[in-house]
Amino acid sequence: MRRFFMERIRAEDGLVRVTGSEARHMLRVLRMGPGDRLVLMDGSGARHQAVIRTVGRERADLLLERALPVPEPSPLEITVCPSLLKSRPMDLLIQKASELGVAAVQPYTSSRSVVHLEGKRLEGRLRHWGEIARNAAKQADRAVPARVDPPVEFDALLARWRDRDASKVILWESEESCDLKGFLRREDKAGAVAAVVGPEGGFHPDEV
Repeated sequence: MRRFFMERIRAEDGLVRVTGSEARHMLRVLRMGPGDRLVLMDGSGARHQAVIRTVGRERADLLLERALPVPEPSPLEITVCPSLLKSRPMDLLIQKASELGVAAVQPYTSSRSVVHLEGKRLEGRLRHWGEIARNAAKQADRAVPARVDPPVEFDALLARWRDRDASKVILWESEESCDLKGFLRREDKAGAVAAVVGPEGGFHPDEV
């Protein structure tokens, strides 16, 4: 069955109204209508089998038929921290991270970052990234999509993770003695990993 996502499933007498982009995709793209069944997911991991009861121009009213089992989440809470990338590479990174079960993507800017976002441009990009993460989670049948956080400065990123009980790794092209596989085999932390990925121009030595 087709999967659809909403931030929170709030039912009234067993009925849920779907609007916005998910309703447009359901009704205009997939041409679904009354009697069609689907899976409705939300940001908490809940999912239900539902059937379309009625439709309007920009909405679909669904009847929840039964709760469905939730796929097992990853036992490792992974946060990928990439330097902001240009549009297509950043979209691809978020898509694949959400498909693979990454918990969060935390972009940052550093001295060699080539992309900087602010204001309405940043707001629009965050909405766009959230939609990519949700669609990827639906396609890969993940319990919840990856959370995409607003970008922060490099120093703020380090401060955020400094006291966290987690395995922390910076992926640096000039490292010669420690590879990623060896690092993960040696680490035994509290089920969380933060991986910092550099910009196209690489990290400045001071940042490393």
